[in-house]
Amino acid sequence: MAANNAYRAVSKYLIASPFKVRPVADLIRRKPYTEALSILESMPHKGARLIRKTMKSAAANALNANKQLAEDMLYVKDVQIDEGPRLKRIWFRARGRADMLLRRMCHITVVVDEISKAGE
Repeated sequence: MAANNAYRAVSKYLIASPFKVRPVADLIRRKPYTEALSILESMPHKGARLIRKTMKSAAANALNANKQLAEDMLYVKDVQIDEGPRLKRIWFRARGRADMLLRRMCHITVVVDEISKAGE
């Protein structure tokens, strides 16, 4: 059995609300890499584009580190959507008032791993 090395990629400070990105991440967790990639490519969400970019980076890390791996041997082990800092903007309102606009950010971590032969 091969050594169980997980490969990961992290994208930080992405301007997207983590509450909107998490449901997209839930769809691809624990799926084969090629299937997860096709799911993300068919989705119109901004979060799908951000996760797809990070997932491709994690797969490239795996393929460059281990020359014997192929894309069909990978699966998405874990996807984490963490909350980042918030950009605070002032939104001017009537009668001299102001509201606070919060532009939320997220950090996306994707971990891909090799499908073990024993589990098949």
